[in-house]
Amino acid sequence: MTRDDFMTRLRGGLAGLPAQAQADIVADYDTHFTEGAAAGRSESDIAAALGDPDRLARELRAEAGLKRWEAERNPEAAAAAVFAVLGLGAIDVLVLLPILIGVVSVMCAIAIMVIVCFVGGAIALAIGVFSGNVASIGAHILGGLGVMAASVFAGSVLTLVTIALVNALVWYGRLHYRLLKPAIDPKPTTRPELALP
Repeated sequence: MTRDDFMTRLRGGLAGLPAQAQADIVADYDTHFTEGAAAGRSESDIAAALGDPDRLARELRAEAGLKRWEAERNPEAAAAAVFAVLGLGAIDVLVLLPILIGVVSVMCAIAIMVIVCFVGGAIALAIGVFSGNVASIGAHILGGLGVMAASVFAGSVLTLVTIALVNALVWYGRLHYRLLKPAIDPKPTTRPELALP
C-alpha cells in the first residue's frame, strides 16, 4: 500500500471527528511515512507496520467517543460512546446490538411509565386540591404526592442504571480495544498507542 492510499483511507475513516483532531491524527501518521522514508524504508513497509488504516480509524474514532463520554456525561456523548463501541467490530454488532435494542427498549418503556405515573400523580394531587369533597382531599393529596415521589425515585434509579450501562459499554470498548492491539504489527514504533501492551 502506498502512502497516498494509506492516508486517503485513514482520512475517510476519520470522517465525523472534529477537524482539528482529524488534522492532528493525519499529520502524525504522515510523519511516520516521512521518518520511515528518511530511514530508507519503503512506503509499503511503513504502511504494513502501521496496520490497516480502516481499523486504525475505527479504533481512533472509538477512543474519541469513549473520551467524550468520560468528559461530558450527557445523552449525546453516551450515544457516541455506544456507537463507538459497536463500531469496533462487525461480530460485536451482531452480538451486542440485539441485546442493546432489548435493554434500551425496556428502559424506554420504564421511562414512559415513570412520566405517565408522575403526570397521574399530579392529576390526583390537583383533583384533591380542587375537589369539593373535604373527606377525600387528604387522600388525593397524599396519594398524588406518593405517586409523584415514587415516579421521581424510579426515574432516578433508571438514570443510575443508564449511566452504569454506558460505563459498562465504555469498559467493554476499552477492553476490546486492548485486545485488538496485538493485531497491529509489533515492529518498533514511536507511537505509544501502536506499541504492544
